[in-house]
Amino acid sequence: MPTMSPAVLPLAQAAAGVDPWILVFSLVTVAVTVWMGFRSAKTSKTAGDFFVAGRSVSVGWNASAISGEYLSAASFMGIAGMVMAIGYDALWYPVCYACGYLFLLLFIAGPLRRFGAYTIPDFAEGRYDSPLFRKIAVCFVLFIGFFYTMPQMKGAGTTLAYIFPGLPYWVGVAVVGAVITLNVALGGMKGITLVQAMQYWMKMFAISVPVFVLAAVFGGYGKNLSVNAATPAEKAALVQNVEHPRLELPAKAPADEAWISPFGPLTTKAAKAAKLSPEEARPLSLLYTYSLIIALVCGTAGLPHILVRFYTNPDGVAAKRTTMWVMILIGVFYVFPPVIGVLGRNFMPELYNGVGAKGTDKIVLELPTLIRANYGVLGSVLSGIACAGAFAAFMSTFSGLLVSMTGAVAHDVYGRMLRPDSTPEQRMKMFKFAAIGIGAVSVGLGCCVEPLEINFMVGQAFAIAAASYFPLLFMSVWWRGMTMKGAATGMLTGGILALVAAALTNASNLALDKGPMGKLFAPFAPLNEFWAHHPLLRILCEQPAIWTVPLAIGLMIVVSKATARDVPKDIRMKMLVLHAPEALGLKNEYIQEHQAGAGH
Repeated sequence: MPTMSPAVLPLAQAAAGVDPWILVFSLVTVAVTVWMGFRSAKTSKTAGDFFVAGRSVSVGWNASAISGEYLSAASFMGIAGMVMAIGYDALWYPVCYACGYLFLLLFIAGPLRRFGAYTIPDFAEGRYDSPLFRKIAVCFVLFIGFFYTMPQMKGAGTTLAYIFPGLPYWVGVAVVGAVITLNVALGGMKGITLVQAMQYWMKMFAISVPVFVLAAVFGGYGKNLSVNAATPAEKAALVQNVEHPRLELPAKAPADEAWISPFGPLTTKAAKAAKLSPEEARPLSLLYTYSLIIALVCGTAGLPHILVRFYTNPDGVAAKRTTMWVMILIGVFYVFPPVIGVLGRNFMPELYNGVGAKGTDKIVLELPTLIRANYGVLGSVLSGIACAGAFAAFMSTFSGLLVSMTGAVAHDVYGRMLRPDSTPEQRMKMFKFAAIGIGAVSVGLGCCVEPLEINFMVGQAFAIAAASYFPLLFMSVWWRGMTMKGAATGMLTGGILALVAAALTNASNLALDKGPMGKLFAPFAPLNEFWAHHPLLRILCEQPAIWTVPLAIGLMIVVSKATARDVPKDIRMKMLVLHAPEALGLKNEYIQEHQAGAGH
């Protein structure tokens, strides 16, 4: 008998334990995604198609596509895993993820579309007549994008490791990264719009159907939540048909009182590490909570891969209507993940002992298998549906991130800085090369973050966006006195400080890992001792939005006042373009090349 090579052996061993239903649903999702990418790529002919989908996406399609792009692995897997792991503290994430769109609707969506750019760096240069500012803005597209790709890659690695038991985490990261990179390189924004719109409805189906079935079998949200105050006999009655009863929670699981508290394990961990009393911990918990709210709400209004979507609408009115529908679509979705987190605590407590890809982040995938005992194949089908939804989650978000970062490199760096005389065809070619390079970097970063929680990483990406792009857009749209120096100073200072703070806390968390990441980040291990003695500094680094956002806005105001002579001469016209109704005919198209089909 021929022997297998060492590289093939783990794959063969992993495939041996695969549930066929889970495999089929997952493969169908990937195959449909790739097929739709190839099909849509045939219609992507111009630079406008690649960067802004020809500005022809309707409200319904765009709302579905934005929702599909926004509902990432953090929403599909991370929220349920975080609710299970730490309790009610985690509910700030879905609430604020949805509330951020109210900011977008009221203050940014319409004006941003009326300006008519391809990317946010386009807007930055056009608003201040400064090619230098474009270079600064491009950096933050990449900073925020790479921070946001890491949790998507964690979701990919976790899902593949669940589907193929024994498969190394990094293999899942590499496979999904390669598939999405291929899709983006083929069709750009137009190529992924239809895919992302479809993936929203796939995720909605994949998160809701298992919840309805599980609730019918094991009881609804209220009944399962009440277990936290139930007697041992009541708990035993609830889980009598379950293979792993929740009569005793593992030592790593938070106690019932802490799990259901509004100031639970998430907001009190810094105080507990410092051995503070509950009274001493309360102000720190409030500080953590407020900072998290600011990061998530303002960060939503500063995410480049979401903001660029508004340039695909025909006009500002359509952009605002799209935002309203996005709030509705994602609001409905966020009803379901917390229910899975509550059910997971009761019926799969063994996941508390898992780490990385084997921990609570995979509860969405595991929970449907509970009904196999009574309903056989239905459990496998539901788990397959959940896996398909997970694939749709991280694939759609990674697609949007990759388009955003690739567009910044191909359009802003190559087309506006390095080769301003390049043709649209040359920029499209650069788009494809840049997609491959950025996809490779994203896979490399994703391989490093297995020990970190998905939602925790996303929250930090939001904090960087909140301290950089949100102040830039909000102040640029609504204050005519802003100057380039003021905008650049505030954006650079707030964004870089948030970036450094988030990087330090991630590095110190990775230093605690028992595996290879712990050895790689061992030089940062002393930071954990420092955090234990300085809980306030730990919170300000872990959730920096509460001080970086006001700092960025304050610097913008002070420096702009000091350089008032540099306010653009045509600022009144620009403010009219941003705010006047389209019926007046003042809507601007800052980038014209998509209309002519050539030129620049």
